[in-house]
Amino acid sequence: MTTPKPTALTPMTYRDAGVDIDAGNEVVERIKPLVQRTLRPEAIGGIGGFGGLFNISGKYREPVLVSGTDGVGTKLILAKQLNRHDTIGIDLVAMCVNDVLVQGAEPLFFLDYFATGKLDVDTTVDVVSGIAKGCEIAGCALIGGETAEMPDMYPPGEYDLAGFTVGAVEKSALIDGSKVRDGDVLIGIASSGPHSNGYSLVRKILARAGNPLDLDVGGVKLADALMEPTRIYVKPVLELLGKHDIHAMAHVTGGALVEKIIRVVPKHLGLEIETSSWPLPPVFDWLQREGAVPREDMWRTFNCGIGFVLMVAPNDAVAVAADLDRLGLVHWQIGRVVPGPASGGERLRIG
Repeated sequence: MTTPKPTALTPMTYRDAGVDIDAGNEVVERIKPLVQRTLRPEAIGGIGGFGGLFNISGKYREPVLVSGTDGVGTKLILAKQLNRHDTIGIDLVAMCVNDVLVQGAEPLFFLDYFATGKLDVDTTVDVVSGIAKGCEIAGCALIGGETAEMPDMYPPGEYDLAGFTVGAVEKSALIDGSKVRDGDVLIGIASSGPHSNGYSLVRKILARAGNPLDLDVGGVKLADALMEPTRIYVKPVLELLGKHDIHAMAHVTGGALVEKIIRVVPKHLGLEIETSSWPLPPVFDWLQREGAVPREDMWRTFNCGIGFVLMVAPNDAVAVAADLDRLGLVHWQIGRVVPGPASGGERLRIG
């Protein structure tokens, strides 16, 4: 009996499996100058190491590290639809650094995670350029990241993003809401648009309206209004913290005005928010009208024009407002802190 000869196997490479190491290396080389612009004196080494290094010795007496991580949700789908990838990275940075800012922390460094099915070098560089721009605006160093090519995980053309930041604040300057008092004033700082929240509903409304992305809303195209990057509040708010006694702050993201602001208020206190104290920006007016979105859903889904909130003592409100004017931030006095209900009732009243 003759033993059959084994069939020769066709050689297979990582590229055959859908992963292009050379494309990944090209991305790294092209983003190096972008990353370089974000570095601070405390950043040690360059991009490409196994870990990012950052030295905080001598900068703080009793440093408390504050970490944050986030993504940009389904705004990525709209970015792909419009083929606009150069600002979504700003959104990513903003969602993270604005969160750690709430506790008074200065964002020190940032890392990103970019995952895709097939690496498109130009798209990837566009995304990272936005991340680098966001880090420049926030004053934090982009000290590392990960680019993952996973052809069996994501279909062609799809990608996902996550961001991570670490900030620091002196222990004595940590803002935890314990200073909030009955009568404190809420100052709302304007958002730049929907930021990075509610886009599953935004896309449903767009589809039902026939995707009128060239429609004029308040002097800009609807597409531009929806893709406007999330505002980064870090530098101006840190300047305020150096001059004023801010009792608490809130970054208005998922859950919006209904859930985010009350989170930083002690349980024995409540809030009254007067929605007539600021104008509803045109993009939100369009979304509410075209989606027939109930009022309560608007306040729970979208920031409705308020991206960041400060809680200050009444006798400091005028001075804080003057500094916000000087810093070029549009703002309104949107409400106040009130005594909480006696027995488990509603702590937030929206008028």
